[in-house]
Amino acid sequence: MKKINCFVLLLFSGFLLFSCDTETKKEEGDQTNEETPEDKVQENVKFRYELQEVAYPDAMLELYSPLENEAFEKGSVPFEFNIKNYPFEHGVKGFQLQMIINGNDPIGYNMPIFRKELETGSYKVLAYLVDEKGLALKEYGNYVERDFTVGDSKPFPESEDPYIGVNLPQNGQEFDLDEEVIVDFILVGGDLKEDQLQIRVRVDEQEYTFQELGQVKISNLPKGEHKVSVALVDEEGNEVPGVFSKSIKQIMVNG
Repeated sequence: MKKINCFVLLLFSGFLLFSCDTETKKEEGDQTNEETPEDKVQENVKFRYELQEVAYPDAMLELYSPLENEAFEKGSVPFEFNIKNYPFEHGVKGFQLQMIINGNDPIGYNMPIFRKELETGSYKVLAYLVDEKGLALKEYGNYVERDFTVGDSKPFPESEDPYIGVNLPQNGQEFDLDEEVIVDFILVGGDLKEDQLQIRVRVDEQEYTFQELGQVKISNLPKGEHKVSVALVDEEGNEVPGVFSKSIKQIMVNG
């Protein structure tokens, strides 16, 4: 009788060990299944500030036409620039002269004198020179701004508030999956440190704030469409008021 009880006890103990081992393996298997690639949290977008090398600090860009608050009839508006201390070559080295109209994407020109068709409206032009990499020259005198009107339109209200002009990226620009997105801009009418201002670059829901002139390079962007905003903000992170204190660009990352 005792032998039978011992045998039954051993058999029952073996069954319990088998059950526990099976349950443990099942739990381990469940944990493995939970860590599927789709469930992994995607790495954050990376921002990297890069100080721009000063190129052509003595370059001067002057605008003879339009004059400040000059009024034009609807149609062709003459632009005449004078460029000094800069190796500008007519039509040889690409679009060295860039012009932003009312905060839109820059338009490149390889000649200092041209005409442009414009509809009725109020216009603010920011023109600037670029270096060999296509980055905007940011020293005083490297750029010039001008307000004017076309047709029956009133000029922009006078304002001394600083604003920004975004050189890169451009709206609709496409990038490869492993390519860095360069954010390049010009600050007009202010000084970041003296005026206690900052630049905030935001990509979708992630942002990066800095207080130097230069470029920000964005990496680790996933495939798809992204919204990049560049804004001038105060020391508390509030956007500076003004029509041109913020710029938003839609870009595409191809995989």
